[in-house]
Amino acid sequence: MANLPAKISLSALLILLVFSLSFLVQIQGSQQREFDYFALALQWPGTFCQRTRHCCSSNGCCRSNSPTEFTIHGLWPDYNDGTWPECCSRSSFNMKEISSLLGELQKYWPSLSCGSPSTCFGGRGVFWAHEWEKHGTCSSPVIHDEYTYFLTALNLYSKYNVTGILTEAGYVASNSEKYPLGGVISAIENAVGASPLLSCSHGAVEEISLCFYKDFKPRDCIKIDSASRADLLASRSSCPRYISLPIYVPLSLRNDTAAVPWLSEAQAL
Repeated sequence: MANLPAKISLSALLILLVFSLSFLVQIQGSQQREFDYFALALQWPGTFCQRTRHCCSSNGCCRSNSPTEFTIHGLWPDYNDGTWPECCSRSSFNMKEISSLLGELQKYWPSLSCGSPSTCFGGRGVFWAHEWEKHGTCSSPVIHDEYTYFLTALNLYSKYNVTGILTEAGYVASNSEKYPLGGVISAIENAVGASPLLSCSHGAVEEISLCFYKDFKPRDCIKIDSASRADLLASRSSCPRYISLPIYVPLSLRNDTAAVPWLSEAQAL
């Protein structure tokens, strides 16, 4: 019994430490400076779904009518220096807030993997929860609530239809054709009025980002004051000179609940 006070003191100390760390996290989030611009990140299912090895009901890649056009990855508040704020408040995701948008979200903003991605402050949840808690909460003072965040992303996606822009320019999904990177970028620039940012995986387009000022007018995703076009292309893309837009043939939906990681640490944004 002689050690009882010491044990109680240790427990109290641990509880105090947990609360202190939680408070510091909240303070850190509130002190993040206001973002500079928005990036609408769009993923190409034909490339992203190639890594699917197991199926589950929540994975859009596994649908018999899996997506054949760019889908939304997220609407991200970013800084001009290439960094970004994240987890800016404890505004937890609430599915009821976006119930009227679920049809459009499932079609245009599906999860393309199994598993539960991380949310802020040690939680896990659905794909939309990750995007709202990590990125959406940092959209203030432009966007203040969950519903407006998702609706804004859907509206931008619809207004600047990248799949339609590329199709009109002759860049269509194919497992045999390769297209000039400069031509793809120019097609988007001409239609949107600003330069996109592309990323590729093994020469295939994986993601295209469109960037916007806080009033949602398009802006270049990367600002380089003095650079040749070749330097500009190289600096804003992980893609080779000729790129592909592969077609994905979905796996049959099986009773296989093995989880596939939502994103690797290197890919999580």
